[in-house]
Amino acid sequence: MQSVQEFIQVNKNRFINELIELLKLPSISADPAYKSEVLKTADAVKKALELAGCQTVELCQTSGYPIVYGEHIIDANLPTVLVYGHYDVQPADPIELWHSPPFEPIIKETETHPDGAIFARGACDDKGQMYMHIKAFEYLIQSNSLPCNVKFMIEGEEEVGSVSLGDFVKANKEKLKNDVILISDTGMISNSQPSITTGLRGLSYVEVEVTGPNRDLHSGLYGGAVANPINILTQMIASLHDENNHITIPRFYDKVIELSDEERAEMAKAPFSLEDYKNALDIEDVHGEKGYTTNERNSIRPTLDVNGIWGGYIGEGAKTVIASKAYAKISMRLVPNQDWEEITQLFQTHFENIAPKSVQVKVTPHHGGKAYVTPIDNIGYLAASKAYHKTFGVPVIPQRSGGSIPIVALFEEELESKSILMGFGLDSDAIHSPNEHYGIFNYLKGIETIPYFYQYFTELF
Repeated sequence: MQSVQEFIQVNKNRFINELIELLKLPSISADPAYKSEVLKTADAVKKALELAGCQTVELCQTSGYPIVYGEHIIDANLPTVLVYGHYDVQPADPIELWHSPPFEPIIKETETHPDGAIFARGACDDKGQMYMHIKAFEYLIQSNSLPCNVKFMIEGEEEVGSVSLGDFVKANKEKLKNDVILISDTGMISNSQPSITTGLRGLSYVEVEVTGPNRDLHSGLYGGAVANPINILTQMIASLHDENNHITIPRFYDKVIELSDEERAEMAKAPFSLEDYKNALDIEDVHGEKGYTTNERNSIRPTLDVNGIWGGYIGEGAKTVIASKAYAKISMRLVPNQDWEEITQLFQTHFENIAPKSVQVKVTPHHGGKAYVTPIDNIGYLAASKAYHKTFGVPVIPQRSGGSIPIVALFEEELESKSILMGFGLDSDAIHSPNEHYGIFNYLKGIETIPYFYQYFTELF
């Protein structure tokens, strides 16, 4: 039987070229102007699953973009792995900061990726990581070594909050029935030190609007006499943190569980250089909640950040106006036990209460999700740990992530199975940012490692 390493060596160029073709499709779910491209991408994923060897593949229609579902059932008595991924991508803005067009993939060598990396929107998040699973499955089929049943559920709305996925999951529990869910939409510590994400933060995302006068006003005639919504909005936002960078919303921390000193000590064992971290970001110093390390701030502590702010005149030259309205988009990353809907309500109440009478405030909730933790004694985690150890040659490190994948908690609630987060990306891969990329090493290493997960999970089951 051909080994997975031999299979990759023979098919390496084809695997890379197939991913490049997929990355050329601008499947931006947030922008209706790209609807046809998103649908074209769904078709491409469906075709890839068919060619890889799935017995059944279908486009499942939803109220939004379709979910690509595929399955290969070899024996009902064997365990079933459900692979989740997404084919939609973030908008590429700001385009001018890209070194090459975001949907014209190119391969470049970097210090982190001496074997080359594919630069394109969606390269790491999540087309590259999702496509690893299809190619790993292709190997298992062609080598006649698939040890268990496999199902695929690839959606097209993850980057807009998976708005249709909840209804689909609830309506298709039998179709999606599984023993473990496998997801590669996270990262690892480095190319020499694999890690498994065991925790994700939850999310509450809102948009705020502050309205002052009923029209834009001349800043000379009215300045100092009426409230300036931009000034008011920035003051309100600034008040959401105190001098210790503690969030000031009443009851925000009521359900936050403090990790023990022992747990924090275990986290601290992960290799981390503060100087390298600062140098990579071109910053003089870090910033965050007093009393916590950088790795704790971005993983086990809740946060509140402004993701966008606008209002008034921003064109060329000067226009002396007091804007009628000002806006901001704000996200709050949450930790286990914090309920995103409750936090959203707490934010709305507080933001309305701190507004002066000279303005009106509107808070519009967008989307959110719960935090998630996978225990490291779970057989799915143990199988993933063995798989990484097999291909990287070193023990894996469990790691909490600061990111959010809201549907993971939904999966556990509705499908009653744990999700294992086998990511192969790196923090430096610039997901959601200009010049997103994914290492060729990481892509091929994922294809090599995933088949071992199936083997070890089946053995442990």
